[in-house]
Amino acid sequence: MSDIEREQRLDEQEETPHQEPGGYAPSVAERLAVYQKAGGVITPVITAILAFFMGGLVVAATGHNPFTAYKAIFNGSGLNWFFHVGSYDIGVPFSDARIWFPWNTSDSTLAKSGGLAASSLAAANLQQTLLIMTTLTLTGLAVAFAFRCGLFNIGGQGQWIVGSLMAVWVGSSWANMAKPYHVFLAVVLAALAGAAWAAIAGFLKATVGAHEVITTIMLNWIAYWAGSYLVGRDGPLQNDVDKSIPISPDVVQNAKLPVWWGNPLLQGLSIGFFIAIGMLVVFWITLNRTTLGYEVRAVGFNPEAARYGGISVARSYILAMAISGSFAGLGGAMDMLGWQYRIGVLDIQVSTIGFIGIAVALLGRNTAVGIFLASLLFAGLYVGTRSTALPDDFPPTLASNLTLMIQAIILLFVGADIIVLYVWQARRRLRPFKGRSPVMPTTGEAS
Repeated sequence: MSDIEREQRLDEQEETPHQEPGGYAPSVAERLAVYQKAGGVITPVITAILAFFMGGLVVAATGHNPFTAYKAIFNGSGLNWFFHVGSYDIGVPFSDARIWFPWNTSDSTLAKSGGLAASSLAAANLQQTLLIMTTLTLTGLAVAFAFRCGLFNIGGQGQWIVGSLMAVWVGSSWANMAKPYHVFLAVVLAALAGAAWAAIAGFLKATVGAHEVITTIMLNWIAYWAGSYLVGRDGPLQNDVDKSIPISPDVVQNAKLPVWWGNPLLQGLSIGFFIAIGMLVVFWITLNRTTLGYEVRAVGFNPEAARYGGISVARSYILAMAISGSFAGLGGAMDMLGWQYRIGVLDIQVSTIGFIGIAVALLGRNTAVGIFLASLLFAGLYVGTRSTALPDDFPPTLASNLTLMIQAIILLFVGADIIVLYVWQARRRLRPFKGRSPVMPTTGEAS
């Protein structure tokens, strides 16, 4: 046996754990599953770091300090609110009692200079971030739930439009209805409208095999032009106050979601945020603790095996798309009833909130916790790049496009788990002989 073969055999003995007689050795598939689980946590973090690094290179190429820019975006998003720790108090609901709280929740605290105090400004910015996060969470869930069934829902934007239109129509009608019933009716009908719109794609997939990517994109355009007509000039849902403005009527006071933090006149944070958090819980429970969730995941893993096991694949397709659409429609209701209170042609034609939900779901690995964190990241970028915290000499076009650039890079690298797994598998071939000097084979040595 040559020296090099002897060294290799020693390496194999050290790397292979000792197995007792009859012991269990994990298979290659099991080891790969462990690596994929590790990649599920590590890959999104590495992806985000790479995206911010490359975005920083672009900022540096324009002559600006990327660290200063990112700090300004962080402050502009309001996330620095958590660092303004002090001694404050908040009221207890349904009573006059007040208790100590570490952060300032008041928007009326004024600094000596006459402007908002740093903590109050951060609170106002954070409210805007959480408003956007609410909708991104729901549109991200719309993509994630369908994906768990093996479907790629590209129609979140159209489902958001349909839900928004339904919420505005219900919210601007029946002004004398009691507030709880009015809010409940508007929210439920908006979710059902999004569900019905997405179920069309699921039905076509189940019956004639039409690919959901194509049908959801087509449904996006139908919702785009139908919505533009409905709220456009002389459209059925245009306001009656000024016919020159292509915009819907305002949602009546009784249909608005209660604002629990901030000033309702300054787009305070409504209870829609808690509804979105509740939907994350519903998403997890439905997939992991219900028969429907088991069937959806089974169809997503292998439709033929699921069909052989007695699961109706066609039914799963329709239900999965309907539930996905209900999430997106609910997102439209949270926007219309929570802070926008109206929708216009420009809102329909410019909004990309449903498409950003795709990035949220992919970066969040289609999990509840991942979607929560990814929606917070994208919402913070959206609000932070549009705030006044950036330096005066920072180009506005660069600030607005920086978010889009980081989103695109994240989508580009979202499949980096394959690279991570490859490097993990190749690490033995790349590392040297455990610190020992490699032994050159000698000629004429026999084993």
